[in-house]
Amino acid sequence: MQKVASIEDDKPIAAMYQFKLEAAGYQVKVAHDGQAGLELSETFQPDIILLDLRMPHLSGDKMLEKLRQTDWGKNIRVIILTNISKTEAPASLRLLNVDRYMVKAHHTPQQILDVVKEVLA
Repeated sequence: MQKVASIEDDKPIAAMYQFKLEAAGYQVKVAHDGQAGLELSETFQPDIILLDLRMPHLSGDKMLEKLRQTDWGKNIRVIILTNISKTEAPASLRLLNVDRYMVKAHHTPQQILDVVKEVLA
């Protein structure tokens, strides 16, 4: 079973993605801030991370920067899932090997699931 880490500070949105992904057969764990997301990623070692950018304690881009510095985290698949437009995103993301950049408001949970499947295929 493939593993997904959802790092999202909006609890209802995180629960919605978790429900959709688990219904599709993925094992899902959720963290609600960047620091917890970093710790979850290192212990759970998911196949892919859904990562919000604006979060408490550690922003998504800073979390990903720290993750990319680890042996395990340097190659993890990552989908940025945020409501920040790509033009407003931190420039550092371009250097952090992101598989996809998706604006939550522009995609249904089914479309997000389809992209997860595509990236993991």
